[in-house]
Amino acid sequence: MRPEILFPLFASVTKLTGIGPRIGKAVETLAGPHIVDLLWLFPTGLIDRRYAPKIEKAEPGRIATLNLRVDTHEPPPIRRLPYRIRCSDETGEISLVFFHGKADYLRRTLPEGESRVVSGRVEEFRESLQIVHPDLIAKPEETGEMQEVEPVYPLTAGLTRKPLAKAVAGALSMVPDLSEWLDASLCKREGWKSWREALLTVHQPKMEGALSPSTSERSRLAYDELLANQLALGLLRLHLRRSNGRVIKGDGSIRERVTANLPFELTGSQSAALAEIDADMASNQRMLRLLQGDVGSGKTIVALLAMLSAVENGAQAALMAPTEILARQHFTTIKALLDNTDVALTLLTSREKGAERQRILGALEAGKVAIVVGTHALFQEEVTFRDLAFAVIDEQHRFGVHQRLMLASKGRGVDTLVMTATPIPRTLTLTVYGDMEVSRLSEKPAGRRPVDTRLIPIERLNEVTAAVGRAIDEGRKVYWVCPLVEESEALDVAAAEERFAALKAIFGTHVGLLHGRMKGKEKDVAMAAFLEGRLRLLVATTVVEVGLDVPEATIMVIEHAQRFGLAQLHQLRGRIGRGRERSTCLFLFASPLSGPAKARLKILRETDDGFRIAEEDLRLRGSGQVLGTRQSGLPLFRIADPAIHENLMKIAYDDVRLFLERDPELQTPRGQALRVLLYLFERDAAVKYLRSG
Repeated sequence: MRPEILFPLFASVTKLTGIGPRIGKAVETLAGPHIVDLLWLFPTGLIDRRYAPKIEKAEPGRIATLNLRVDTHEPPPIRRLPYRIRCSDETGEISLVFFHGKADYLRRTLPEGESRVVSGRVEEFRESLQIVHPDLIAKPEETGEMQEVEPVYPLTAGLTRKPLAKAVAGALSMVPDLSEWLDASLCKREGWKSWREALLTVHQPKMEGALSPSTSERSRLAYDELLANQLALGLLRLHLRRSNGRVIKGDGSIRERVTANLPFELTGSQSAALAEIDADMASNQRMLRLLQGDVGSGKTIVALLAMLSAVENGAQAALMAPTEILARQHFTTIKALLDNTDVALTLLTSREKGAERQRILGALEAGKVAIVVGTHALFQEEVTFRDLAFAVIDEQHRFGVHQRLMLASKGRGVDTLVMTATPIPRTLTLTVYGDMEVSRLSEKPAGRRPVDTRLIPIERLNEVTAAVGRAIDEGRKVYWVCPLVEESEALDVAAAEERFAALKAIFGTHVGLLHGRMKGKEKDVAMAAFLEGRLRLLVATTVVEVGLDVPEATIMVIEHAQRFGLAQLHQLRGRIGRGRERSTCLFLFASPLSGPAKARLKILRETDDGFRIAEEDLRLRGSGQVLGTRQSGLPLFRIADPAIHENLMKIAYDDVRLFLERDPELQTPRGQALRVLLYLFERDAAVKYLRSG
């Protein structure tokens, strides 16, 4: 139950004076539906009206506040031209310029012969001074109400500066004094103000430097948000540790047969990760472990060998993947590895329907199936297991924490292994996976050859097309990834369909198309044709980014590579170089490249170490992009930036671990204050993990 002291902050933004339904909708789009959301909308700039020279001393390019006499109005002779108002003081003249200005409004606001205080950016035009669309016009007697320094907030369609500023001011007037949830010694060491003081200071910047995320006040508020996040993860971790695990030790009989079948030796890091997982499974606490492995580092085989421990115990295991394509591929890979065993394996996605679905559900419930691979379909209510002991979740960031818990709740003391091939910088691992132990696969399987990566200007598209034609003639397979248009799947698909039509005109039936809006069966048909060699060239959107395994694919063309993030380009490149043939990745870019785009593509030429690439991506783009909409399950922060506040993240992580050892139920005065913090940052779900919640 949300504490009463926070009730006003969680009221609708339309409860604020002057915010009706229309403006309220725009405010909601920009910040969020509740008054509290406006508190986290920090100024991105400021208008400083303290510079108040005479006209002759006014410097072009600066915002100036001028005391003017209104001399003459000059309405435009034709509509396209601006409306000009000539003004002066005792030292010179200046024009006020309005495009599409309404004459009656301007004559009322700036009557000829009267004095007005005008503020705006001074410009030079044809050797005369002017202000285009002044941001403030007031009568001299009204200047007492004028803010000398006014914060500037981001805007959205349908919202102008004044109503938004009024809404933020209204929200700030409702900020309560809350009990301190931070450790007193930390506040003293960092010189931090109280939460309320810090918040009010951030919204009243007096100089440009106050807008920096590294100021004392912003750091304090960033820490509050990071602490709420770590506390939520810490309570979840505690809840999982408390709920009894079960001891699982396989006898190795099936695992040995599968390992003997492998065409390669396990790498050192695969063996080490497996040993860590085995130790977790053998303890009586529930396992919650993250297996981070770069593209092609062999996570699936580690997951399978771990699942076999559960199977050797007579229990069941499940592997959940974010897409049907990936689930079917895992199923195919695992089926081949289990070839000479009698381990019963099945697949469950939304495509299995009717009698076939009922047969699978019945077999799972009766325990006739040892391992199930599937999608979101696995955690639906109708899916029951006889004895689920081990769950693997692939690409966890595509799922929410609650979905992970739903799958784990289908068994008794289920051990959970989460896998990701999206290399997450060490800085962000605590943010995203702070409730887990971490294993890393740092080596590639033996025999993998590095991918030859080249940067080619888009003007040489014809040469690239010709080279692709030669590769097809040699029997090679090629991916052609179309550009990210913007955050719009529909436009991405349109770009892919256009390129597909152009390449099909050249290469005919060798060319196939794959994108996220195709029906499941259509995707399967395209992938099967590509795998079997009936298609040689697969034109795709970023749907091919994660997990597809076609060892014979040796060429990847990525159009407009500068539009992709580093980690995403690395993922895409990881679709090739999976066999023993030499592979080539061509990044097509539009000239001229911006500095950051050039830096990103240069790093990819220099290294194929996903973790180094992820760290660079974070440094170049900031966490908002790395944790952006295309990785939608990751927590996006409103205030904190893990790239800037890395040290605070570590402090928050340690603070929570130590505090929960002493007060796991949040009963002490600081514990009670921390409960309020969880609600303030909408981490309410974590409160239910408290026994006395």
